[in-house]
Order: sequence, then structure tokens, then C-alpha cells
Amino acid sequence: MTPLAGGIADWVGLAIALPFAGFLVNGLLAFVAPRRRALVGAVGVGSVVAAFLVGVAVFLALLAAHPAEPYVVTLWSWIPAGRLQVDAALQVDQLSVVMLLAVTGVSSLIHVFSLGYMGDDPGYARYFAYLNLFVAFMLVLVLGASFPVLFIGWEGVGLCSYLLIGFWFEEREKADAGLKAFLVNRIGDAGFLIAMFLIFKHLGSLDFQAVFAGAPTALAPGGATVTAIALFLFMGCVGKSAQIPLYVWLPDAMAGPTPVSALIHAATMVTAGVYLVARANVLFAMAPVASAVVAGVGALTALFAATIGLKQWDIKKVLAYSTVSQLGYMFVGVGVGAYAAGIFHLVTHAFFKALLFLGAGSVIHMMHRAYHHTGRHADAQDMRNMGGLAAYMPWTARAMWVATLAIAGIPPLSGFFSKDEILGAAFARGAAQPFYYVVWAFGLAAAFLTAIYMTRLMLYTFHGPNRTGEAERAHLGEAPGVMTWPVVTLAALALVGGALNLPHVGTLEHWLDPVTEASAAFLPALAPAPGVEIALMAAAALIGIGGIWLAFRALHPETLLPPERAPRETGFARLLLEKYRVDEAYRAVIVRPLVWVARNLLWRGLDAGVIDTAGVNGSAAVARGLGWLGSRLQSGQVTSYLVIFVLGAIAVLAALLHPSLSAVYHLWAR
Repeated sequence: MTPLAGGIADWVGLAIALPFAGFLVNGLLAFVAPRRRALVGAVGVGSVVAAFLVGVAVFLALLAAHPAEPYVVTLWSWIPAGRLQVDAALQVDQLSVVMLLAVTGVSSLIHVFSLGYMGDDPGYARYFAYLNLFVAFMLVLVLGASFPVLFIGWEGVGLCSYLLIGFWFEEREKADAGLKAFLVNRIGDAGFLIAMFLIFKHLGSLDFQAVFAGAPTALAPGGATVTAIALFLFMGCVGKSAQIPLYVWLPDAMAGPTPVSALIHAATMVTAGVYLVARANVLFAMAPVASAVVAGVGALTALFAATIGLKQWDIKKVLAYSTVSQLGYMFVGVGVGAYAAGIFHLVTHAFFKALLFLGAGSVIHMMHRAYHHTGRHADAQDMRNMGGLAAYMPWTARAMWVATLAIAGIPPLSGFFSKDEILGAAFARGAAQPFYYVVWAFGLAAAFLTAIYMTRLMLYTFHGPNRTGEAERAHLGEAPGVMTWPVVTLAALALVGGALNLPHVGTLEHWLDPVTEASAAFLPALAPAPGVEIALMAAAALIGIGGIWLAFRALHPETLLPPERAPRETGFARLLLEKYRVDEAYRAVIVRPLVWVARNLLWRGLDAGVIDTAGVNGSAAVARGLGWLGSRLQSGQVTSYLVIFVLGAIAVLAALLHPSLSAVYHLWAR
């Protein structure tokens, strides 16, 4: 038994129970006292902050013991069905605690920011209820001790994304965005379910400890079974973490409130796929083909999404495609077997991406306020309507520059260290398999484009002449303190977060050793030679600096025109602006044919034509006809009944007397 048993780790269930209780209380308040905003805010923020404190206590207990085996907290027997025995159980180990702290810590800051951002919204209580539920389900996902428990959280965050993306459901576009997120994720979830069926069939259990301990002996490394399991698991990750080809829901998720975007992109939902691959690292290490697919899809997604980010004008859409791209980096990390590097980038990304979204939220909030005061109708998220905001929002501008330098990979900020480890591992893997050199090159190119589009966002938003309008400038200013200090706090974390896993110190890497050591037997060495490592770090830094320098040289905020006077994009720039028309292609190739089949073959042909006409309506017509025939016999006239009786008697006598008819009668009588 681990030293944690019976100690502080037993409290880990509170981390889930607290935000879930917040959901119940605020859900009730949404019906009975929606105007009690102070109480709603206290419950919403307090429950998540309390969950973070529980996470800190569990982390300290784990740090003191540092057990080699996970500690499982069994709550009750959930599915006792023959060979299938699944407990409602939570697992405390080094990986789950990292995720626990990241989710609750960043979510706490986002909840605080929401107090100011959503302060005037009539759905204030409902918003915080959904936000609390989102955190609770994400904690079920990262703390679950088995695939089914994880899957409950997996589906729960999918439900909450639907509720929060479509929070302003009165607008059709926003409601459709929530529905799109929900449906696209169901495609990936089908793969996850198939993977669980295969795991249970071949390993006889769905508990993490039993599966990961038994896989090396029960499954052949590189075999078809373990490869299929890993690929189907990754199919679920592709949907949840927005990778090609199922990434299309995430940019549309910007329809929800901006703090929701920060929560989805930084601390919850989209990181679930990366966590799943890291959790199932033994299965992926045993399936080199599946791991190559993970790394290849991640690298392609990172580069593809970065190109789209170059020409978006909506500040949140730029950040959305940035998230898709950065998730690609994380999958490169876990795909090449550098699981600690992938989780490291997940954590640093949570810091600077939450900062970027909350900073953008502050900008949008102030733009909306300015337009509200002047009565002007303009897009508050279009960067062409901004410019020069650093003079009005200096704290937000400085904090977002920190995040921009971090995501661009400029040393010594956090993003440099986490991104460099992923690229270095990919390059080292290329020595044995040249395919990974291509992965490394794609990652390096995506880093260059990231530096360009993020500098573009900052230049057009905060620098150059102000384009908000003369009347609107009087109403611009820094966001309220309740929104600004979470942004500043995240800036500090983005600045120093690289210390979590410094080169040659490897704090996070060594911390995760008990979780990832089983996969080491199936992986080649990933550390490049010292001289090569320094060269790779220098190249990564120069790539980021070069992208920023090019953006400063090529972009001229003073020449930018507001959207109503801006010239129409043409050529490749228009293709990037229209996001390669992937949604249009899906609509033409998949959605419309499915709708046609459903409408014409299934509805009009099968349902209305066969089932209704021949089945329901046809049987009704037969019954109605027989009823009509019977009603004709019921005339109410005794003479008619007597005639029918006599004719019937004559027919029976004829059947008895005639030889051939008699045989038929006796056969019927039997």
C-alpha cells in the first residue's frame, strides 16, 4: 500500500465535488434568484478556488511520498457485470496531479475574469452553473482510474462545450456553432468506444493499472491489435483536440463568451486528447505506426492551422487557429514518445493561451462598451476596427506581448522551452526514422508562421493609429481590476513557466517518470547530442525572432483601413481568409449528400413511402375496409339476416353432399 493511502489523497474526490456543488447551487439560483449576482459569483469562483486548494494539498502529499505506483480511491462499484467489473474510482499519480493543478488553477483565474466580463449578462447564474460543471467533468476526465470513468468526463466536457458555445442560443449562428461542436466530437467518440471494446476483448479489463500492466505481455508490440487500439483512441483525440480532419468545430466555438473560449482552449476540453495519449503511453509506444500517425497528423495540423491564422481579422479566430496549431505541437511531442515534453507544452500553453484569450476578452469588452455609448454598430472583434489600444490598455498590451513572445518561442519565456523540447525530440527520432525529420521541419515552419501571425495580431490591435472612431476613443480604457489582475497573473506564469522543466534539470520529466517509464522499453533514445541540442535550440529561437522581425518589416498598421473601406482580398490571401474553404467542401461532399439521403430516401422513400403508406396507413386502410364490409352485413333487418342464414345453411349442406367439397370441408374442420 502506498504511503498516500488513508491520507490526504482520499480528499481528491472533493476536487470534483466542489465545482459540481457549485453547478447545483448556481443552477438552482438561475431559476429562483437569478439576480443574486454576488452570491452566484461567490459560489462559482469559490468552488473552483477550493478545488485548486485541494489539488495543492494532494500535490504536496504526493511530492512528499513520490510513490512508484498510483493510489486509487474507490468510491463505489459502478458496473458489476460478469467479467466487466468497473468501479467509480479516481487515480492519484504524477500525471493526474499535474492536470488537476493546471485545470483548477487556470480555471480559477478564468472564473474570476468572468465576474467582470459577464457582469451585465441576464444569464449570469446559468453561465456560472455551466462553467462549474465544465470544470467538474474535466476533473472526472483527468482523475478517472479507468477508461469508462474517463469517458464519462470526456462526454461531459462535450456536453458543456455545447451548452457554453451556444450560450447565447437566441442567435441562430451561435446555437449552430454549439451543435457543430457537439456533432463533430461524436465522430471521434465513436473511435474511442471501439478502442474500449478492443481493450476489454484482448485484456479483460478497462482499469488503467490492469490494462497498462498487462499490455506488454498480452499484446504483440507493433501488432495489428495494439495498433488498432491506439489508432481508435487517437480518433477520439482528433475530435476532442481539434486535429485534421475534425478541427472544424473549434474555430466556430468562438461564438461563445470569450472566457468560455479561454476555458476550452487553455484548461479543459481540447487538452483531453493530449492527456489521453500521455495516459495510454504504453499502448502508443507499443504501436510505432500509430505513434507515427499521431506525430504526422500533429505536425500537419500545426502547419496548416498556422497558415490560416496569417489572414484572419477576427481577433478570436486568430487565437482559435493558434490553438489548433499548438495542439498539433503537443501531439508531435506525445507522438514521438516525448510524453513529458507534450505535457510540458500543454501546461505552458494553458498559461499563455488563457492569457491571450482573456486579454482579447478585455479588448472586446472595452470595444463593446465604446460602441454601446456611441450607438455605433461595428464588429468589436475585427482588428481593423482597433489599433493604438496600448495607449488606452497598457497593462493588457504588456501582458499580451509576454504571451506573444512565449507562444513565438522566444527565450527565456515558457513557450521556448516546451516547444524546443518537442522539436528536439522529433529531430532526434529522425536519426532512426527519417520521417520524423519531416515532422521536425513542419514544426519549425509552423513556429515561424506563429511568430508572424501573433505579431500581426499585436501590431494591428495595440499599435499604429487608432481606428475605433473619434467618439469611441473617449470611452476606451483599461478593463476593470477583476478582469485585469487574472491577465497579469497569467503573464507572470507565462514568463517563468519554463522553469517547470528546464533543460538538464528535467523537473517535470523526472516527476512523470513513474507514469511514463513503462513505455521506455519500446522507444529509442530521444536526446540529441549536446552540440546538436544547442544548435536546435538556437535555430528554434532564431526562427521565432525572424518571424517577429519579418512581421514588423512587412506589416504597416498605419496603412490599415477599417473593414467597410478595406479592399477585397484576392488570390491566395483570400483562400487563407476563407480558411481553404474546408467547411464548404465538407458541406458539399458530406453534409448535403447525407441530408439528401435522409430527406429523400429515408424520410420520403422509407418512412413516408414504405412505413407510413404500406405499413401504418396501409394496415389502417385494410382494417377500415374490413370494418366497412362488416358494417354492410349489419343492416338491422331480420329478413336480411334470415336470407343470409338460409344461404349459409344451403352452402354447408352442399359441401357435405358433394364429394369434392366434402373433402375440403372436413380438411378445414380439422
